[in-house]
Amino acid sequence: SLEGPCEGEAFAGFTMNLEQRSQWDPSIAEVYERYPIKDLDAANVVMGFGKYGDCNRLGVGYCRTKSYLAVSGREQLTLCGIQNFPDGSCIIWGTEMEDWHNHLLPARPRLTRAKSHLFSTTLVPTSDNTFDVEYCLQIDIGGNIPSWITTPILLETIKKQFRHAKGYFAGKGKESGVYGYIAQKKKEAMKDKMEKRISILMTP
Repeated sequence: SLEGPCEGEAFAGFTMNLEQRSQWDPSIAEVYERYPIKDLDAANVVMGFGKYGDCNRLGVGYCRTKSYLAVSGREQLTLCGIQNFPDGSCIIWGTEMEDWHNHLLPARPRLTRAKSHLFSTTLVPTSDNTFDVEYCLQIDIGGNIPSWITTPILLETIKKQFRHAKGYFAGKGKESGVYGYIAQKKKEAMKDKMEKRISILMTP
């Protein structure tokens, strides 16, 4: 359980935002949304109109890690999304793209491919200012390193993520942690609304 508002997109930023992820993942070198999918209405049609929640973010992300302890650099190409539900809960999910999608990778020498067969983080509000988190990760690190070496490294990295999340979501003050994120999102929404109004007024 964590203290703070249940904000799925903010939690997803721990994985997809380089500045945030660098604070808990010592191996991260590069991470970003390489191919954002803008037509969320079409995505929701494919997903069955709310059967799996409302998809409010979808895209293909790229991740590259540097050598850390016994593991050399890896790369991933992952389809990721955020599903929101009426009760305020959400699921942040991802699954690795297939090898025949390799042409979508950056044009550079290839690294060993790690593959997240399933990644999901479920956030469920338990009060106005607390929420539970369920984290699931099924990953093949790739290469010939035995799992008894890589598993402890992964576990410690995930623990660091949740320690970072605890401080981020319980931040105090309007510009602290998640509250700063919420304030910024409100500013962006207001700016977008004003730009649309100006566009309508300027239409000949």
